[in-house]
Amino acid sequence: MSSAAQHIVWDWNGTLLDDNDAVVSAVNAVCAEFGREHIDLEQWRSIFSRPLQQCYERLLDRPLTEADWNKLDVLYHEHYRELLHTAKLAAGVPDVLREWGESDRTQSLLSMWFHDELVPLITELDLLPLFERVDGLRADVGGGGKTEHLRHHLAAQDLAPADVVLIGDVLDDARAAEEVGTDCVLVTTGVMSRRSLETAGFPVVDSVPEAVARITRDLAA
Repeated sequence: MSSAAQHIVWDWNGTLLDDNDAVVSAVNAVCAEFGREHIDLEQWRSIFSRPLQQCYERLLDRPLTEADWNKLDVLYHEHYRELLHTAKLAAGVPDVLREWGESDRTQSLLSMWFHDELVPLITELDLLPLFERVDGLRADVGGGGKTEHLRHHLAAQDLAPADVVLIGDVLDDARAAEEVGTDCVLVTTGVMSRRSLETAGFPVVDSVPEAVARITRDLAA
């Protein structure tokens, strides 16, 4: 990992927000609708990948038409929203965010959750002032990759990729970082197993505080 990183780009779901229970419940609503038996978190971790349509085709063991995908996307998000109030900030949040900012470094938030819902949520949680910029998904239907979103996010802040570390919980975060040229630390708190995350070749840790400690240690080296 580079020792030059002065800016963290944070992922939201599964990284700063512990929403695994809501995610699995919403996935199981999809399973029920499409005639598939329910799964648990470990099973979802073994299946999860982006693009999400291909992920759900593996889960449901069937191809999905555009109409199927749109129905699935709406169903998932309806159930997820009903349970979002039960999600909590990940261990160590927001303290580690404040500490990073107080060290004269910067940070921003890049999420694949819908922008118009993300901003009010982090405002309610008193997190908005901690970020230089917040970007969520501005499309009506999600499920795609993060690379172009990350590229736009950095360009909007005039950030050089070599100065940035992305912290996320899935291989799509690692892929985006690699393709854009940032460093990356992956946390095991979300919807992918450690074994899967380790295939990316980036550091893998078990919590947000550990991720920041890893970056801070490299900066001091």
